[in-house]
Amino acid sequence: MTGSTGSVVLHVLRCIGFAELSRLADAVGLPAAEVESHLIDLAVAGLVTRTPGEFGGWGLTEAGRVENARRVTGEVDATGARDAVAAAYEKFMVLNPELLDLCSAWQLRTVDGVVTPNDHSDRAYDARVLDRFADLDQRAQAVCADLSAALPRFRRYRIRLAAALDRAQAGALEQLVDTITSYHTVWFQLHEDLLATLGIPRQWAAIR
Repeated sequence: MTGSTGSVVLHVLRCIGFAELSRLADAVGLPAAEVESHLIDLAVAGLVTRTPGEFGGWGLTEAGRVENARRVTGEVDATGARDAVAAAYEKFMVLNPELLDLCSAWQLRTVDGVVTPNDHSDRAYDARVLDRFADLDQRAQAVCADLSAALPRFRRYRIRLAAALDRAQAGALEQLVDTITSYHTVWFQLHEDLLATLGIPRQWAAIR
């Protein structure tokens, strides 16, 4: 799988689940036209399908899911990366509950014992949560570095996480939690990628 752009596109779609072309291109880090060309080839092979319309996009077929799992297993076995990815996954899972708590803190506030939506009118509060995001992100850099050393396709996550945090710190507050390019969305995709790469069912991961 390493070195095959078509396989990377297939795997990114597996981790996102369903997406329009522009979102896939951003996740892969390639021009939309190039990604679309690979998607068409994958569609001809019966591995992906496109749903037309305003809310349409690309998704995996069942055959595509099976084929992606086969390719990922082959990649991990051929590179001998399983132990390194598994070790990075354990470190990721230490950070994951903190990330989820920060997302909750960003969306909700407790004032006088009452939980209310965060309307972001309290800039001091938002700044404190942003600082905590930045602190977590510094620790996440080491996890991403370990993953990138094991399998280069993981490098894109570090770029996307840093870009989302930069946008939020520059004033685009929705880039922490509330958009398809937000820090939380990219983090969720990285989590899904780790599970898929290691062959861990999400149901099992959820009860850890």
